[in-house]
Amino acid sequence: MSRVGKKPITVPNNVQLNFTDGVLTVKGPKGTQVVPIADGISFNNENGTLTFQRVNDDKKVRALHGLSRALTFNAIEGVSNGFQRNLAIEGVGFKAEMRGQKLLLTLGFSHPILVIPPAGIELATPTQTTIQVKGISKHDVGEVAAKIRSIRPPEPYKGKGVRYEGEYIRRKAGKSAGK
Repeated sequence: MSRVGKKPITVPNNVQLNFTDGVLTVKGPKGTQVVPIADGISFNNENGTLTFQRVNDDKKVRALHGLSRALTFNAIEGVSNGFQRNLAIEGVGFKAEMRGQKLLLTLGFSHPILVIPPAGIELATPTQTTIQVKGISKHDVGEVAAKIRSIRPPEPYKGKGVRYEGEYIRRKAGKSAGK
């Protein structure tokens, strides 16, 4: 039995679930998300508690049991609370600023970089060296944060670049002195 798949999900009162044609629609105060439920996976919604069962023990169905539960949990969490990923910028002269809905990054290149967020993602810069990525989809928030980080990933000698908040950068010693 899948350890993740057998955990029940508590559905908040302000979240509505609707299942049609193998697709679970999750609607909440922050928006709506659609979660595909695989064949061979069934669920039961009783008294605000959602549980997942599998029809048989085929290898494919066992693999999809925990996945279906995790995707549904993330959708419920996203439409009720939302997700946020914070990025920190380190380096002399490195900064971020908002231009309307777009993010303008100055990261030591010869040109500034303009990041346009996809639909459903909100970017914010509380300070010049922090970036907040917010949205209702955990996948989309993580993907946008990873794309921003990949523009100038942190380097191991001085630690300059864009990193996740709380990320540890293993530092290397510089070139040793001459003989």
